[in-house]
Amino acid sequence: MLLVASVINPATGKVVTSISAGSAKDVDIAVDAAKKAYKTSWGLKCPGSVRGRLLNKLADLIEKNIDEFAALESLDVGKVYERSKAQDIGSSIEVLRYYAGWADKVQGKTIETNELKLAYTRHEPYGVVGQIIPWNFPMGMLSWKIGPALATGNTVVLKPSEITPLTALRLADLINEAGFPPGVVNIVNGYGHTVGQAIAEHPLIEKVAFTGSTLTGRKVLKASAETNLKVVTLELGGKSPTIIFDDADLEQAVKWAAHGIFFNMGQACTAASRIFIQEGIYDAFLAKFTEIAKFLGSATGDPFLTGTQHGPQVSQTQFDRVMSYISSGKEEGATVHVGGERHGDEGYFIQPTIFTNVKPEMKIVQEEIFGPVAAVIKFKTEEEVIEAANSTTYGLGCNVFSENGSRALRVAHALEAGSAWVNCAQVADKSVPFGGYKQSGIGRELGEYAIDTYVSRSLVSFASLTQDYADADESGSNCRYTQVKGVHVNLGMKL
Repeated sequence: MLLVASVINPATGKVVTSISAGSAKDVDIAVDAAKKAYKTSWGLKCPGSVRGRLLNKLADLIEKNIDEFAALESLDVGKVYERSKAQDIGSSIEVLRYYAGWADKVQGKTIETNELKLAYTRHEPYGVVGQIIPWNFPMGMLSWKIGPALATGNTVVLKPSEITPLTALRLADLINEAGFPPGVVNIVNGYGHTVGQAIAEHPLIEKVAFTGSTLTGRKVLKASAETNLKVVTLELGGKSPTIIFDDADLEQAVKWAAHGIFFNMGQACTAASRIFIQEGIYDAFLAKFTEIAKFLGSATGDPFLTGTQHGPQVSQTQFDRVMSYISSGKEEGATVHVGGERHGDEGYFIQPTIFTNVKPEMKIVQEEIFGPVAAVIKFKTEEEVIEAANSTTYGLGCNVFSENGSRALRVAHALEAGSAWVNCAQVADKSVPFGGYKQSGIGRELGEYAIDTYVSRSLVSFASLTQDYADADESGSNCRYTQVKGVHVNLGMKL
């Protein structure tokens, strides 16, 4: 029986189209195609310069069709159209071009041992990699995943979210148009419990990269442990703090704090939903922050209309989840300072919401909401706010505002987060690594650090035949030695 998934416009709640939902058998077919392509036309068979040229060609084609991609992203996710075009699609093009530049620069190292030996490392692709991306930034996450994977010579089996598949499907056409060999990139639609699980468990997939919830990330890691011990990188949830000291530039801090929580309707893993304000500026901050939230509330609506600044949540499920957290905040005694209600009577719109009078143990302070809901918290001392900010199981991002550079850096270093933004918030850059501490993930994306997560390092060691075997085995290694054309090749050692 053919499974289908409905694609819904979150601004109206109406079905746009339906797509076929794949199965575990479809993943098998995709993996077979990827394995064949890796052995015959990609991987070590394809020079890095060629891989880079194809990635650049793909970026050019996306840019040529940027209006279409932005429209699909807005229709699918509910993003404001102009931001989809400038930020989501524009940054995806930049990411692909960045990794195109890396494709012929993936190099190992020569290692000095003694004058009778030559040792060097090779950075080799894993082969077939599985990639599972979320619904909040479909094109952005797709570029973060395929960019470094293809640059390093891996082939890909990728699952987009079943509720936001449109840009991935359109990209499949452009991958063919760009001239990638068949089987290098395979996009399989479907649900997490079928396609996602099949990718996580597949014995011929050597690495999985997953972005999504911490709960699902645990399942991916468990599947790897119980199958072929595939390498896993995880970019998971967050509960990022924004800390604003008395000496901050208040006008700028307020704008960045609003961006930190209301950007993408709060649907970002680095959403700074805990905003700590030093007591000397608390009232002034709250007044200005309230103005922005009310303005966004008045500019909420159709993502395609000029003037819209705030769109809907992505789905009914996400709408219900966010509203349940708002209800929880009310029930636990927090004060709804602004918002806290549905916006309009069509679609999945939620008013930008600010809670005050919150306590550390409340769910809205401890758990990831993934919506436009901020908890504003007053603090006195640096030591106090560092302890409060670190009191969570997450550690993805943090934002620190102070005109005192020493203090800003000291606090940024003390916070348990993979990314610390000083006097700004949620500013990802293609060349800067991104990832989390604690239950926010394993590994890094973007920059050179992402390249490292898509290569396996093998060691080759040559020793002169005139050297005694005992000397050649100084380390007591059990590695096996094979004579090849007058040298000994040390095989089987993996870094």
